[in-house]
Amino acid sequence: MSSQKRISRAYKSAKRIYFNDHSKFIIFSDIHRGDNSFADDFANNQNTYYHALKHYYNNGFTYCELGDGDELWENIDFKSIFYAHQNIFDLMKLFFKEDRLFRLIGNHDMVYSNKRYVEKHLFSYFDKLTGQNEPLFPGIIFTEGLVLEHEETSQEIFMLHGHQADWMNYKGWKFNRFMVRVLWRQLQIFGIGNPTSPAKNNKELIKVEKRIKRWIINNNNLFTIMGHTHRPRFPEPGDIPFFNDGSCVHPRSITGLEIENGEISLIKWHIATTKDGILKITRKLLEGPQNLIEYNN
Repeated sequence: MSSQKRISRAYKSAKRIYFNDHSKFIIFSDIHRGDNSFADDFANNQNTYYHALKHYYNNGFTYCELGDGDELWENIDFKSIFYAHQNIFDLMKLFFKEDRLFRLIGNHDMVYSNKRYVEKHLFSYFDKLTGQNEPLFPGIIFTEGLVLEHEETSQEIFMLHGHQADWMNYKGWKFNRFMVRVLWRQLQIFGIGNPTSPAKNNKELIKVEKRIKRWIINNNNLFTIMGHTHRPRFPEPGDIPFFNDGSCVHPRSITGLEIENGEISLIKWHIATTKDGILKITRKLLEGPQNLIEYNN
């Protein structure tokens, strides 16, 4: 199956939800939550991410996580990730209880396409304080795509992880996972990255983006948001409506996309120093806001 067909399949099978100009969404991907070890790329940004997510929860945003939320290539099971970042999962559980959490499948958490795996590991967890199993995300369903459809304009916003355009990370993900576990995880301590990853390989990154753009053009310039490459993208109205939220493993910062008041913005959360020398987690607007309707096909 070609990358174009894989992307189309993700679109056709996507979960669909309606929204309007009063709806609010925060879109993150490529969090790569790990076990808080030396190989956990997310560890440096965990406090920044938690603070940002708490802000969005308190302000009524719906959280869309576009794949690679959990690092299940370097880590054998979800349990070690959960206990390393339980405060974050407790916060995500609040989103889930209020039907404000949507999670997509990425290549690093491809095991979530297995319903039995999800039921076993994510429906509940063992609470070490109570000594009992407690609900985590009971009944959660992971999909490859998510489509937001505007109630008035019928404009569609298609979200996916983006590994559908990357054969080795879609069909060959088990081999890549094996290589990461036995080789690249060990070399990571010396600062050597996995060359098969589009986030570390510019040639692969460009190939993936070209395939996604081709699909967008062939589908009436459908507004599309992805992750996977870790490279933020925010086009001008009139350009190909190809957005990327970046990642949460940038050095000392996380990036994402906000949708609010019928507008979209690219934002960054990072630790800044005040005039008094106090460290403070700060939100910075990078691009936008732009009216969604300006990208209407």
